[in-house]
Amino acid sequence: MSLRLPALFLAAVFTATALADEASVKKGVEARFDGMKVDSVTRTSYAGLYEIVVGETLFYTDENVTFVFKGEIIDARSQKNLTEERQQKLTAIKFEDLPLDLAIKQVRGNGKRVVAIFADPFCPYCKNLDRALLRQDDITIYTFLYPILRAESPDKARTIWCAPDRAKAYYDFMLNGREPAPAPSCNAPVDKWLALGKKIGVRATPTSFTTNGERILGARPEELVKLLGEAKK
Repeated sequence: MSLRLPALFLAAVFTATALADEASVKKGVEARFDGMKVDSVTRTSYAGLYEIVVGETLFYTDENVTFVFKGEIIDARSQKNLTEERQQKLTAIKFEDLPLDLAIKQVRGNGKRVVAIFADPFCPYCKNLDRALLRQDDITIYTFLYPILRAESPDKARTIWCAPDRAKAYYDFMLNGREPAPAPSCNAPVDKWLALGKKIGVRATPTSFTTNGERILGARPEELVKLLGEAKK
């Protein structure tokens, strides 16, 4: 008799048990937190914990849902932030699906490192990130105007988009505080920017994406540059 059959059988039993456990944990969480809709439950490889995902929120519980905690789990050996790595995977996008024709494009050097950034014209952290990235060569930056911070943000975004040189108008305003020169109004895609951000879950600016689809929240240039070096070409 082949020895593969018992192994496959045991693997199937283990998988079914794991799925059953995850299903019971899902029911337990939803029962204890009335009205909560759990998107997924995954049994982790550490400490018998179960990962619970609700929207973009990630937390942990035990198999009996006797406790729940939200926080970061660090691998003591590798010093890797397992929670952050998982969060990045959960919020990743398909970069190739981004409508880059709706973005302001700037290329420096050979442009081989590529990033997409969602930015509000009045976002101070966006300005800090833009200033930090000025020190980077061989980079292509796609900036999606995402006017969500102020009532005047959409009008400022329209003015920048309608300028003869969008990239110059954007960086002059963000880095030097120079108002865009008056230009004929155009059909700026404000509604499309907002719809795109909502679709991929952009809730704050700046939010950046590498070509691997990884999401970086806030002005974290050192981390962003590192990820750009690791991203697929």
